[in-house]
Amino acid sequence: MRTVRMDAQGIEIDGLPQVVLCASLFYFRLPREQWRARLDQVRASGYTCVDVYLPWNFHELAPGRWDFEGRRDVAAFLDLAQDAGLSVIARPGPYICSEWDGGALPAWLGLDPELQVRQNEPRFLEQVAAWFDQVLPIVAARQHSAGGPVIMVQLENELDFFDCADRPGYLSALRELAIGHGITVPLIACAGQGDLYGATGDAADVVPACNFYPDDESPHLEAEVRRYRDLLTERDLPLLVTETNRRHRTLRRLLISGAALIAPYLQSSGWNFGYTPSTGNWGDPGNFMSHGYDFGGYVSSTGQERVEYAEAQVLARLIDVLGPRLALATPGTAAVEVLTDFRTSSAMGALDLRDGGQLIAVPNLGTTDGHAIIAGVPAQIAAGACPLLPVGLPLTAWASPHTLTFASADLVGAAKGVLVFSSAVPVTVVIDGNLAVVPVGGRESLADLELIALPPVEAARLTSIEPDGVLEFAPQPVHKAGVMTEVTSVRRRSASAPAAAAGEYELPPALESLGVFRGRGAYSTMADLTGVDELLVAGAADIVDLAIGGSVRPPLVTYGANRRIDVPDLTGPTPIQATVEIWGHANFDDTRLPALRLGALRGLGTVWKVRAVHDVSALWTVSGHWAGQPAPVRQLGGWSSTRGGERVTYTRLIHSPTAAALLLRDLDEPVFVRIDGADPVTVPAENPWILLPAGSSQVAVTLPHDPSRAGPGAELLTLEPVTGWSCTVQDDELLTAFAVSSSPGQTVELPLELEAGEEAWLDVDLEASNSGQVLRLEGTQVRVTGWSGGECIGRVWLGDRPAFSGGDPDVLWIPPGWAGLTLLIRGVDGPTRPELRTLRLEPPTI
Repeated sequence: MRTVRMDAQGIEIDGLPQVVLCASLFYFRLPREQWRARLDQVRASGYTCVDVYLPWNFHELAPGRWDFEGRRDVAAFLDLAQDAGLSVIARPGPYICSEWDGGALPAWLGLDPELQVRQNEPRFLEQVAAWFDQVLPIVAARQHSAGGPVIMVQLENELDFFDCADRPGYLSALRELAIGHGITVPLIACAGQGDLYGATGDAADVVPACNFYPDDESPHLEAEVRRYRDLLTERDLPLLVTETNRRHRTLRRLLISGAALIAPYLQSSGWNFGYTPSTGNWGDPGNFMSHGYDFGGYVSSTGQERVEYAEAQVLARLIDVLGPRLALATPGTAAVEVLTDFRTSSAMGALDLRDGGQLIAVPNLGTTDGHAIIAGVPAQIAAGACPLLPVGLPLTAWASPHTLTFASADLVGAAKGVLVFSSAVPVTVVIDGNLAVVPVGGRESLADLELIALPPVEAARLTSIEPDGVLEFAPQPVHKAGVMTEVTSVRRRSASAPAAAAGEYELPPALESLGVFRGRGAYSTMADLTGVDELLVAGAADIVDLAIGGSVRPPLVTYGANRRIDVPDLTGPTPIQATVEIWGHANFDDTRLPALRLGALRGLGTVWKVRAVHDVSALWTVSGHWAGQPAPVRQLGGWSSTRGGERVTYTRLIHSPTAAALLLRDLDEPVFVRIDGADPVTVPAENPWILLPAGSSQVAVTLPHDPSRAGPGAELLTLEPVTGWSCTVQDDELLTAFAVSSSPGQTVELPLELEAGEEAWLDVDLEASNSGQVLRLEGTQVRVTGWSGGECIGRVWLGDRPAFSGGDPDVLWIPPGWAGLTLLIRGVDGPTRPELRTLRLEPPTI
C-alpha cells in the first residue's frame, strides 16, 4: 500500500525514510509548453519534490466561470510532475500569498460587505467550498495513496500573519472540506513567523510547518530552528520547512538542525503574466510586483541555471549517499571539538546518524577561506561554504571495515574502496586515526581506500563510481551566446481598443462592481469648481491617470490614501476624467493603507470638493496621566508630562455642516481615534485622515506622549462630493481580444513620442524563437502592456514609477515558440515628455 507517514523521526514514503528537498515551481507562471522541461530541470538538480500553489482566481475567472484548460490544466501539470519522477506538495489555499493578485482570493469577494475572508464565516466558507469542489477532486485523484505524486496538501498559507478570529474553527472547516473530498495524504499548514497555533489553530490532523526567512549571515539560525524541531518532536511530528531562503549554505544549516522537509522559495523562477501580479507587497508603504518573478533561485525566469544549481546537486548527492541513515538522524551534540578562525554558527549543529556516526555543520560565514581545528587536526573551510563533516562514520555499507574518523568536506560518493568528497579547498581526511590531505581535483590512498576530492562544479556532475575509482560525469552543459536585435520600426494601429459602457452613477463605483476584476475603467463627469481651490481624492487604487479641465496630472498611486489636488485656476463646469488601471489586488493584509488590505476593491474612490479648511489644532481637552477635572484644555499633543511614552487622550467636539475630513498633520506613528464613543480605529501616519459625517462629532485622539517633539496639528476640511459619473470599462479579456485581432495601421520609426494621456497600439513583427526572447524597453514616462501568442504577457512602467520588486522591471518575456508582439503604450505625465526610445530583443540570460 502506498503511504506517507510522518512522526518525530521524519517523513516515510512507502516505508522508506526520506529527507525531502523540494523546489517551488508554479505552472501558472510558465507557458504549458515549458512545464515538462522545468520539471525535468528540478529533478536533475537532485531535488525530489516540487511544491505548487493552485490559485483560486486563476481558475475561477468570474463568479461560477471555471477554467482548467490549456495553461490552467493543473491535472496535466501534476501528471507531468509524476512522469518526471517528482513528488508534489499541493497548496490550494484558499489564500496563497505568492505575490499573486489578491493572494488568489477572487476580487469579487470584496463586493459582499458581510463576507469575511480567511475567517470561520459561512459566506466565505461557502465560496471556498465551491473552489474546493472544483480543485480537490483533481488533487485527490493524484495523491500518493491513489498512485499519484501528491504527498501532502497544504491548507491556507501563513495564517499567523492574519487576524483570524477563530483559528481552530477555520482550519477545522478547511480540513473537513479536504477530507470530504477524499484527501488522505497529510494535511499541513505553514507558519510564516513561527506561530504554530496561529497557523493551524492546533486543529486536529493538521500538521504545523514552518517558513524560515533568516538572514543568511546570521550565526543564530541553528538555535532558532532547533527550538522548533524540539517543539514539534514533543508532538511526535517532524520539522517541515515549507519555505525558506534559496542559498544552499543556509539549507545545509536547516538540515543539520533537524529539518525533514526543506523547500526553498523560489528555486525555479517564473513570470507574472498579464494582470496577475499583486500590488503593495512589502515596501514603504507598498510596491508593485514586476512581470518577472525571480528572487534569485537556482533557475532564472528564462530557465537558465545559476551557480546554486550545482550547489543543489552536491547537497542532493550527500543526502543520497547517506540515505536512511540521514533521514532517521536525530539532533545531537558534536562528538569532536571544532575551533575556527572565521565567523561561524553560535550553536554548531550536529546530527547523530542511524547506525553510527555523525554529521557536523561548520558554516564559514566569512568572505575568505578559513581554517578549523577538528579534533585537534587542522583543516581548511572555503569562504561561504558549510561542509557537513562526516565524523565517526562506519564504512561497512560500502564493504569496508574502516571507520571514517572525520573528513573536512561533504561525502558525495562512496563505493567499494572509493570515497569521493566535494570541496573548493583541500580536504583533510582521517580514517582509523590515519590522516591524508587530498588536493582539489586530486587523489590519495589511505587504509586501502582511494580518496578523491572534486570541486563542487565537478561533484555536481558526478553520475557513478566504479570500484576501481573510475568516475562517470554528466556532460558539461554548453551555453551558446545569443544575438541581440534592436527593433527600429513598428506598425502603429489607426484604431484603439473599444470600451464597454458601464452606466451612470452618483458616485464612482468600484471596478469590480462593474465586472472588471482585472483590467481598467474610465470615469468622467462635469463638476462646477467655482470657488473650489482643491479636490480631495479618497480611496483610489491602483493607478489613477487624472485629467481635470483638460490638464493631465501625474498618476496617483496612493494605495487608497487620501490625496489633495490643487485646482485654484478652474471655475465653472469643468470636465474630470480618470482612467484607473488595476495592477493587482493586495496579496498581504497591510493595515497601513486601505488598498493594501486583503480583499480591498479597486477604482477611483470618492472625489470631493474642498469647500473650506479650518485649523482645529487647539481646544482639545486632556485625559490621562494626572490630568483631572475640570479637564485641562491644550493643543493637540501639547500636554506636558514626565511620563514619556505613556498614552494621553485628547478630545474635542468638531462640527461641520457637511461631510468633512479631519487631517492629523505630521504624524510619525499610528494613533488611535474614537468617534462618538465607538470602538477606536487605528489611524496610520501613511494616511492620517478621518472622514466625519455632517453635524457634530466627539473626536478622541490617543497618542503617546513624546516630550522631544511637538504634537500633531489638525485641519478640518469641509467637503462636497463630486457626483454624476459615467463609466466605461476594458477588462483584460476585452483588451486581449483587441490586441490579438488584425487592425490596419502604418509603419513608424522609433523613438515614439507621446503626449501625457495619449495611447498608441503598436504591432511588432516577431518570429518565434526556440529559446524565447527578452524584450528590453527603454524610454521615459510610459506604461507598456505587451501581448504575444494570444496572451497578455506582462506590463512595464518606464520613468517615474512606484517601487517594484521581483525580477527586472524593464523587460517583457516572449516565451519559446510564441510569435508576434503587440504593445499598448500610454504616455504618463511627469518631468519629461513621454517617449518609447528603443526596443531590444535579447537572448535569455542568467
